[in-house]
Amino acid sequence: MRTAVTSDEYIQGILGGDRILLSKAITLIESTRKEDEEMATQILEACLKTGKKSKRIAITGVPGAGKSTFINSWGKLITDSGKTVAVLAIDPSSSISKGSILADKTRMEDLVSEARCYIRPTASSSNLGGVARSTRETILLCEAFGFDYIFVETVGVGQSETIAKNMSDLFLLLLLPNAGDELQGIKRGIMEMADIVLINKSEGDNAIAAKTAAAYIKRSLHLFAATDKNWTVPVLNISALQKTGLQELQQQIDAYFLNIETTGFFNYNRQQQNIYWLEETLQQELRQRFTQNNNLQILKKELIAKINSNEITPTNAAKLLVQKFMDKI
Repeated sequence: MRTAVTSDEYIQGILGGDRILLSKAITLIESTRKEDEEMATQILEACLKTGKKSKRIAITGVPGAGKSTFINSWGKLITDSGKTVAVLAIDPSSSISKGSILADKTRMEDLVSEARCYIRPTASSSNLGGVARSTRETILLCEAFGFDYIFVETVGVGQSETIAKNMSDLFLLLLLPNAGDELQGIKRGIMEMADIVLINKSEGDNAIAAKTAAAYIKRSLHLFAATDKNWTVPVLNISALQKTGLQELQQQIDAYFLNIETTGFFNYNRQQQNIYWLEETLQQELRQRFTQNNNLQILKKELIAKINSNEITPTNAAKLLVQKFMDKI
């Protein structure tokens, strides 16, 4: 009978390019079982020490923007050049949908059978923080594996974009040709996060509207405050379906990474993201410890009743709960 895989076997498998062990290791780090936690930690720390650096790219866009078709077309361009790609997803609804990326595989037909591409849905979870944590740790494993590019596709909306921004080097935003309507439906914050904006579906009858949209968005981007990247956000017209504009996109991607690597922003950004994830994980761990304490949950219900009867303010109730929590540490 085959014994369980050891942490050393996982590590050697990942560093040696074994995709089966990579997938099993990802499943291990996604596990919520306490007995899996120690081995997952050993694997992640070993992967960190490799020092390998992939190009981490977040890809988002409004519904209908054609993210999956775009990933398929651009990913195939990358793999045809001899490079490798891992496609991951942040999907807080995956406990219901089993990962939207699985359904999207029908629009990634070129990549599904591509030996240089690895597609992985994020773990099922009702907690976006938990999903994000497993996605970030999956990135670390894929980086140690040696993928040249790691695509992080946001399937959800709102907070998932911010999370993707904080685990990537470059943020790609896909929009549609109807610029005026499009900008009304997208938050200013997401526009400000973009490093490259793509107007997809710029072919055929959409061509004129797409060029108008690009000009409109370029003017809009000038209204945003300058960032410390020393980078002017390009707005490109592409057609993922007809595979046009992708060579120009690749040139912009190469120029972007050359810029952030030569200026030192690449390493600075990674360091800032590490601090961000320390803070995020700290809050998640404290919240988990707090919610798992039955006595504190009972006290919390009592305090809520007192808040509603005007016997105590929410601020003082919170301070009391924190003090009780600290007394038990």
